[in-house]
Amino acid sequence: MQSEQADHRSQPAERFDHPGERLRRCALLRRGLVYRSNVSLCRGLALTTIVGLAAVDSLNPATIAGVTLILLAPLRRPGIIALAYVAGAYTVVLATGAALFAGSGELGEAVQGGAALVRRGALLLASVILVAGGVRRLRTRRRAAVVLPSRLGPWTAAPLGMLVTGADLPNAFPYLIAIERLNAAHVPTGAGIVVLAFYALVYCLPCLLLLFAGLTWRAQITSRLRRVYEHLGAERVQPRSVPIALGLFLLAAAVTALAFAL
Repeated sequence: MQSEQADHRSQPAERFDHPGERLRRCALLRRGLVYRSNVSLCRGLALTTIVGLAAVDSLNPATIAGVTLILLAPLRRPGIIALAYVAGAYTVVLATGAALFAGSGELGEAVQGGAALVRRGALLLASVILVAGGVRRLRTRRRAAVVLPSRLGPWTAAPLGMLVTGADLPNAFPYLIAIERLNAAHVPTGAGIVVLAFYALVYCLPCLLLLFAGLTWRAQITSRLRRVYEHLGAERVQPRSVPIALGLFLLAAAVTALAFAL
């Protein structure tokens, strides 16, 4: 009787240790490891791409010209004012990116197939921006100068930085591609906002380096600061450039192809 009970209790163990069951469990384990490895690889590549996009996007003439003009102006506290200006630029870049990323994530979860639609929409919008930029380079146009208000202090410099940088964000096609890459890598909302905070920091890095150089060697580099402003922020006629326009059109075609390949 006791031997029969022992045999009965041993049956689940025999079924659990069946060779077919062990092979199935090993296959599932390998599949899970491969999936996690692929996700980690995709997120690593996405992060590398986003850093490169942020570096390209950081060369924003309007924001850099604003910092240069503050350093050249006869202000009482140019360092604090310029830092407030950069803080305003950082805030608007991060807030806009976080809102777009969080909103696209919510839409992707609410609508079936919404994630792919959001990614495609972001890429197509970036393509439209590139085409618009190419069209502008096909004709000669006058670029307005970046100027400072008559009364500028730390409390007015931050909103000015937000206004100048925010006005240029519709042209920031790398930012849209970066948000699309985050969605493609299925990055959680919290982690994605941290990545976008780092993106905004890289975006402001040239301004911070310029601010440091201007405060440290202001007397020695005043003439160079003037040349930077004349090149990036002064009013001037921008001649047409067919090669640049063609380059923007080709880049727009590549982005469009990527959008429809999703």
